[in-house]
Amino acid sequence: MAATLTLWTHALAALLFAALALWTIRRDDALPARLTLGVALAVTTLWALGVAGIGPNEAATDLVEGLRNLSWLTFILMLHRRGEGDHPLRALRLVYGVVALVFVGGMILSLAATGAPARIATPTTSAALLFRMLACVASLVILQNLYATTARATRVILLGIAVMWCADCLIFAVAYLSGNWPAELGVARGLAMLVAAAIFAVALQHRGDWTVRVSRTFTYQSLSVVAIGLYLAVLAVATSALAAVGGAHARILQTAFVFGSTAAILTLVSTPWLRAWARVKLAKHLFRHRYDYRAEWVRFTDTLGDPESATPLGERIVKAIADLTESPAGLLLVPDGDRLGIGPVWNWNAGELPAKGADGALAGHLAATGHIIELDAVRAGRGRSGDEATPEWMRNLAEAWVLVPLIHFGRLTGAILLARPPIDRALDWEDFDLLRIAGRQVASYLAEERAQAALGEAQRFEEFNRRFAFILHDIKNLVSQLTLVARNAERHADNPEFRADMVATLTDSAERMSALLARLSQHGGKVGSREAVDVAALVERVASARRAQHPVVVVGAPQAVAIADPVRLEQLLGHLVQNALEASPAEKPVTIAVSRAGGEVAIDVIDEGCGMSAGFIRDRLFRPFVSTKAGGFGIGAFESLQLAQAMDGTLDVASREGEGTRFRLTLPVPGAETSDMGRAA
Repeated sequence: MAATLTLWTHALAALLFAALALWTIRRDDALPARLTLGVALAVTTLWALGVAGIGPNEAATDLVEGLRNLSWLTFILMLHRRGEGDHPLRALRLVYGVVALVFVGGMILSLAATGAPARIATPTTSAALLFRMLACVASLVILQNLYATTARATRVILLGIAVMWCADCLIFAVAYLSGNWPAELGVARGLAMLVAAAIFAVALQHRGDWTVRVSRTFTYQSLSVVAIGLYLAVLAVATSALAAVGGAHARILQTAFVFGSTAAILTLVSTPWLRAWARVKLAKHLFRHRYDYRAEWVRFTDTLGDPESATPLGERIVKAIADLTESPAGLLLVPDGDRLGIGPVWNWNAGELPAKGADGALAGHLAATGHIIELDAVRAGRGRSGDEATPEWMRNLAEAWVLVPLIHFGRLTGAILLARPPIDRALDWEDFDLLRIAGRQVASYLAEERAQAALGEAQRFEEFNRRFAFILHDIKNLVSQLTLVARNAERHADNPEFRADMVATLTDSAERMSALLARLSQHGGKVGSREAVDVAALVERVASARRAQHPVVVVGAPQAVAIADPVRLEQLLGHLVQNALEASPAEKPVTIAVSRAGGEVAIDVIDEGCGMSAGFIRDRLFRPFVSTKAGGFGIGAFESLQLAQAMDGTLDVASREGEGTRFRLTLPVPGAETSDMGRAA
C-alpha cells in the first residue's frame, strides 16, 4: 500500500512540475532567473519520475536528487545576481559554493553506498544522510534570510522551496535516527512535493519582482551557518575516526574531543579582537564597500537623536562617531577662545588627558583645511603640511588614533579625538569620506545646541532688561517727584504742613524704591496674589500723591471693589496718571472716574491735553521704547497693558487730537470669576 501511494504521489507531482516547467519557460518575459526556475522545475520533474518509476533509494534517483538541489540553489543565486548586477558578491559565491559542495558530498556518499558491502554501506549511508541534512538546514537558513528582502511573488516561490527542503530534512533525520528507510517516508515525501507544486502554481500566477537585496547581516549569518556546518562535519568525521581507532576508550576520547573542541571554539568566538578581525577581513575581501552605509547611518542617527537617553549630547556625539570606526573611546575638543579645550569624554581615562587641550595653531589649521589628521602618520613624519600643529600630549598618547574636525558653515565647532580600534589599520578614502560627512552632521548638532543655549541666555537677559526698563521708568517718575519736593522745600521749608507732606512723600518714595529693587529678582516682574481691593481708596491715594504737581480730581462710585494685586494696580494707575499730567496744560485738571457696571469695575483716567491720532494708538502706543515725549522711555503704556492683562483686566484708550485722551481700565469684581465659570460651564 505504501509503495503504491509513493508511486502515485510522485507521479502526480511529476505531472504538476512538468506543467509548471513548460508554463515558466514559454512565458514572454523569460528573464534569466525565470529560465533558471524553469530548469529547476524540469529537473524536479525528472527526480519525481525517477522515484515513481525506479524507486527512492536507487543510484540514478540519488544522482537526479542532487542535481535537483543544485538547480534550486542556482535559481536563488540568480536572484542575488539580478539584485547585485553582473558580478555577484564573493561572499555569495562562497556561501552557495560551500552549500553546493555539501549537497554534492551527500550525493557522492549515497552513490558510494549503493552496491557496497554492508560493513561499508551502513556508515557511508549514515554519513550521506548527515551531509544531506546539513545541506538542507543551511539552505533553509539562506531562504529565511532572503524572505524579508524579496517581493511578494518571490516570497511564495521561496516558501515552496522551503516546504520541499523541510520535508527532506525531516525524512533524512528519521532515516538517520532509525537506521533504515521505512516505506511511509516515501509517501510523506510525495505529499510534500504535491504541496510544494501547489505553492509554485500560486506564485507563478503573478509576475513579481525577481530582485533580491543582499544585506551584510544575511552574509554574516550565512557564513556563520556554513562555519557551523563545517564544524559539525569535522566533528562527525573526527568522532567516527576515534570510534575506529579508540577501542575500549573510544567513548571517552569522543566525549573529550567534543567538549574540548566546543570549549575552544566558544572561547575564540567570544574574543572581541577575533570578532573585529573577522568583520574587517570580511568587509575587505567580500564586499565592494567597507561600510553598510544604510545600517551605519541608522545607528548614527539613533545614537544622536535618542530622546530617552540621559547621556549628554557631547558624549552621544563622540560615541556616534566612534561607532563608525569601532573605536572604543573618544573625546570632544571644544572651542575655548582661540584654543581647543577638553570637552566631554566617552570611555577615555580622564587621568591621561591634560588640563589644557590644544593651542590656537591646531584650531586654526583645522578651521582652514578641515583635514582629518592621522596621528600615526604625524608620529612617523608623514603628515600633511600643518599637521605638526598637533599638540605633543596627543602624539605621545598611544591610544590616540585620528582627529576629526567638526566644521559647520566654514567655522570650527570642535574636534573629536578617536581611540585606536581593536584591529589597527590605516584609513582609506571610505573612512575619510564617512568621517568627514559624519563630522559635518554632528557639527550641526553642536551648533544648534549652542544656538539654543545662546537664545535661552538672550531671553533671560531680555526679561531682565524689560523689568529694568520698567523700573527705570518708575525711577524717572520718582526722581521727578523728589525734584519737585526739593524745589518747593527752598520756599516752604518753614511751613510745618509742608514738612509733614515732605516726610510722607519721602517715606512713600523710599517704599516704592524698595519695591522696585525687589522687582529685579527672578519673579519681580510678575503679578502677585490678587485680592479684593477698595478701588476708591487706592485711587484717592494715587491722586493725593500727584496733586502737588498738578490738579487731580476723583469722581465716581465710593464703594467700588475689584479683584487685583494692589501693588501692581497702584503702579498701573501711577503710569496712567503721570502720562495724563505730562500731556495736560497746567490749568486743566486730570480726572479719575470710578464706576461699576455688571461684573466689572471701570477706572477712567481723563486728560484734556493734546490727544493722539488713531494711527499712533494702533501702531505705536503700546509698543515698548516708543515715545513722543523728549526724554521719555516709551515704557509706561506698554507696562500698563501688561499689568492689566496679568490681572485679567483690559485697558482701552479713546483719544482725539487737540481734545484729550481717556484710558479705561476694567477689572473683575468679587464673585464675577465664579459666575463667569458657571456660565461657561
